[in-house]
Amino acid sequence: MTIANAAAKTMTQTWQTLCTRADLVPFSGVAAWVETPDGPAQVALFYLPGHAQELYAIDHHDPFSGANVIARGIVGDIKGQPVVASPIYKQHFRLEDGQCLEDESVTLRTWQVSFKGDEVWIEA
Repeated sequence: MTIANAAAKTMTQTWQTLCTRADLVPFSGVAAWVETPDGPAQVALFYLPGHAQELYAIDHHDPFSGANVIARGIVGDIKGQPVVASPIYKQHFRLEDGQCLEDESVTLRTWQVSFKGDEVWIEA
């Protein structure tokens, strides 16, 4: 991908509604479809009420198992950073940036996500 193509994709990203606060499960994940410039994608959305950052959105696809299961993972904390453990092979991914803690060469895609009132909005 050229720099111009990357810039064009970034420019076409827009904020869109994803769900409502009532659709979320505190300290757990839910899966959702989101429209991206590359087509639809599955997102794992995590809600951590009371934390400095309450919402996280990362790729739902587990690159180690090939299954779409990240939203079903166990949410926890490693060295003060929120993580999710894949429910299949148990790799840990930082919610902030999608980095796999067991394999530095693997990073899940992340999205900006926020509340607007009771609606959850995502930039995709």
